[in-house]
Amino acid sequence: MTATPEIIIPAIAEDGSLFPIEKMEAHRIAQQHLAISAFVFSGSRLLIQQRAASKYHCPGKWANTCCSHPHWGETVENAATRRIGEELGISVPLSKTSVFEYRADVGGGLIENERVHVFVGHADETGLAMSLNAEEVSATRWVEVSELPALLAGQPDSLCPWFAIYISHWDELNLGQ
Repeated sequence: MTATPEIIIPAIAEDGSLFPIEKMEAHRIAQQHLAISAFVFSGSRLLIQQRAASKYHCPGKWANTCCSHPHWGETVENAATRRIGEELGISVPLSKTSVFEYRADVGGGLIENERVHVFVGHADETGLAMSLNAEEVSATRWVEVSELPALLAGQPDSLCPWFAIYISHWDELNLGQ
């Protein structure tokens, strides 16, 4: 359960400028940094993923379709497209809907302090062939958006902290659902 130490992501300075930081260091010191979250829908159903057991934080927990970070020098748009391909083996057109900030303790002395660029995509779940990256994702499922609050209320420990935050602030994400 280790992360690759050389991944460099864009962090946010107090003056709003960006600077490069190693991903694990950003999480250890709770440095605010850029992130992406993608939500892929089929009608009123959201594709969610269960994180692989080998992930360095939140292993085995459920999250929205895809969450990650842009590399230093990479646009958030490219990062979102790249990561849904790398994690799920899919290519879905994505549209940026909002920017959302949160801070969450993800265990192991790590803090997510993220400025998240939120993306939405639409796909036909019956025709969407996925090829899961076993190092990232152990399972996926489609969930009715209307069932998400009950999932949060009934099984909060099964969800990644950020997914619980997203469900609690659903309308602020401007997902069109």
